[in-house]
Amino acid sequence: MTGEIILVALIIIGLIGRSPIIATAACILLIVKLIHLERFLPTIERRGLELGLLFLTFSVLVPFASGRIQTKEIMGALTSWPGWLALAGGALATYVNGKGLEMLKFDPQLIVGIVIGSILGIVFLRGIPVGPLMAAGLTALLYKIFSMISDRLG
Repeated sequence: MTGEIILVALIIIGLIGRSPIIATAACILLIVKLIHLERFLPTIERRGLELGLLFLTFSVLVPFASGRIQTKEIMGALTSWPGWLALAGGALATYVNGKGLEMLKFDPQLIVGIVIGSILGIVFLRGIPVGPLMAAGLTALLYKIFSMISDRLG
């Protein structure tokens, strides 16, 4: 019953914080639990991230498929300093995400802090939850920085 109460609380937090993504996800998971389809929860957990990334990638690639981005714009992006920064940002983000995935595999209970931190970021900072992988990547980066600082101090 604790799971259901937490999901209801997440629905309320999502509604109060104007985060339809959190509210919808919690609603769907609550429905899955209430209609006794818990056997699908491990599959949702295992494949949900991949499915979410697939749809996120779809939305990013639509301008290419629809022809709104032409070769001229691509070349402009690759030959300008904002374009170079975007290339560096994309490469750095994927590297950090990879480190986050490693950290989650090594220490899976971190997902609790990541989820709560994401909810706090949505509600209080008006952030957008792009996923636990980026949050885990930032956690890995912060962990590395704090480890380096504590090694120097101690």
